[in-house]
Amino acid sequence: MDKNTILGLVLIFGLFIGFSIWQAPSKEELAQQKIKQDSITKVEKEKKKVSDSLAKAAALVTKADSTSDSLSSNATKAVANMGFFSNSAKGHNEFFTIENDFLKLTFSTLGGRVYSAELKNFKTFDKKPLILFSGDTNSFGFSFFSNRQLAETQKLYFEPIWKDPKNTGNKNMKVSGKDSLQFALRVYPSLSDSSAAVTNSYIEYLYTIKGSDFMIGMSLNMVNMDNYIDRSTSSLDFKWQSKINKLEKSHDNEKNATTIYFRDSEEVDYISETKEEAKEITTQVKWISFKQQFFATTLIAKTNFESAKIATKNINDDASKIKDLSADFKVPIANSLNNFKFDMSMYFGPTKYKTLSSYNLDLERQIPLGWSFAPMAWINRFAVIPVFNWLEQYGWNYGIIILILTILLKLVLLPIAYKTYMSSAKMRVLKPEVEEINQRYPKPEDAMKKQSATMALYKQAGASPMSGCLPMLLQMPILFALFRFFPSSIELRQQPFLWATDLSSYDSIYDFGFKVPLYGDHISLFTILMTIATLVYTKINNDMMASGSGQQAKTMKIMMYMMPIMFLGIFNNYAAGLSYYYFLVNCMTFLQMWIFRMVIDEKKIHERIQLNKLKPVKKSGWAKKLEELSKQQQQMQQQKNNQRRK
Repeated sequence: MDKNTILGLVLIFGLFIGFSIWQAPSKEELAQQKIKQDSITKVEKEKKKVSDSLAKAAALVTKADSTSDSLSSNATKAVANMGFFSNSAKGHNEFFTIENDFLKLTFSTLGGRVYSAELKNFKTFDKKPLILFSGDTNSFGFSFFSNRQLAETQKLYFEPIWKDPKNTGNKNMKVSGKDSLQFALRVYPSLSDSSAAVTNSYIEYLYTIKGSDFMIGMSLNMVNMDNYIDRSTSSLDFKWQSKINKLEKSHDNEKNATTIYFRDSEEVDYISETKEEAKEITTQVKWISFKQQFFATTLIAKTNFESAKIATKNINDDASKIKDLSADFKVPIANSLNNFKFDMSMYFGPTKYKTLSSYNLDLERQIPLGWSFAPMAWINRFAVIPVFNWLEQYGWNYGIIILILTILLKLVLLPIAYKTYMSSAKMRVLKPEVEEINQRYPKPEDAMKKQSATMALYKQAGASPMSGCLPMLLQMPILFALFRFFPSSIELRQQPFLWATDLSSYDSIYDFGFKVPLYGDHISLFTILMTIATLVYTKINNDMMASGSGQQAKTMKIMMYMMPIMFLGIFNNYAAGLSYYYFLVNCMTFLQMWIFRMVIDEKKIHERIQLNKLKPVKKSGWAKKLEELSKQQQQMQQQKNNQRRK
């Protein structure tokens, strides 16, 4: 890649950005568009009000004309479809709230399900109550055949049952600390539409809520149900669907972190976060989790579900939603349903490593810590997270914690950095002699001789070109591990530092009001500082390196300068904590290199190398091989010359 190519790419990139800015609407045009949109919205709201009023009026007329013992044809059809549970398809929906130290759960008698789940100690990015799901955006229930008709529990009205007499009739219950309470919702069959409920036969959801836990118990109990559920099938079909609420500042980052995780009979797996996908799991499943950027809703079986079908869909027409997640799975049925029980648990909480790992269910593998590459996961699990949690207990600002964590990591890597610098210093000292060897063997056919002489020089001097690469390779897993850690660390969520309001999301010192391709709609100052520091470090490193002067070396130098500029667009939308960390790393590397240059005298290194040359050197196997190849090449060349003379 020559200079003209690089210049052309830069000009194209500049024109691309300039055209985007030129095409962006002015402030006056934006204001006019906003006024127009507000007018349209207002008209639509008025239309909706009129439509709702007409609908209510029509409903009142219909209700007045109807008698208490008659149903519409549609309602009669709906009741008939529920088999022995036809009476339970009619009723009035009631709500019951149970709070513990962490959760505020609302239960609905329609479907007997958790209607909404609020995390009390967290807020959304705009400081509203953090509700994982609520109302019709989340459906949960199972279906079965009753009297040869399909019955669905989410369409049936359950009856509340208080296990503790002191809570009887209470719609708002609380539990704290080590205490717990149980609350049940039951649905009863009927022999016909006109008969009373058979109260000694029922389907029950029994919920157990502990005072200080994100996990609640959920048991599916069936009592005397053999005569009311058809025995033609061997499993219940469970259906769970949820439209994920937008909780974080960056819609794109949250969308790219939202998907479905599951644990089958072998390992934890997931489906793609970046595209719509469906997957059928044919093996047994331990748990299924609707995982968001920093939170998860997880259904866990005490034994196993038989199989499952999971799918994700993007939601593009509602800015308050992220994705539509669904899971259909099967619950095995026993031979008799007269006393059947299937125990489950539900987790509503943060994806914090310490919290998830405490359940010993591999739930922590939902956090993207680099599980596919073991060294990355080990570094995060056994080094970064413990140190980070240890520093948390002092109550410091998280910007200070990242600073201290960076200093500790640089101290640990100091021996590697010292060895890298010493290797580069030796290579700089030997550069004149290497160039002399290159001049001595300029012909291509003397490549083996040149390589053999260069290796002999390095061996005599006690230097090696690879000795500088190996320490860098050892540092790479740490850099990649922290690249994974910061964007997925809930500890940084909504934690401010300097101008950044949330270290888990991007920092913005200026919003454009429009999106620049390959960059974004804002300016991240931490990303700019990181880019500048990286460019300065690259310049200093190139000046110190004993690199060649050929076309390949020049191309490599240009690429090293281009990489930070490319990262400027990538990191602009990443977590501010990550850009801040890389900025600190570069600054500390400058300081480290300055100290090394003050302490290490390259003249003494040169003198030591000259002394090493006087000592006898034992040839390595590689050097001997190079020497033999060089001799063979010389012999072959001599034979060719002899043949030409003849």
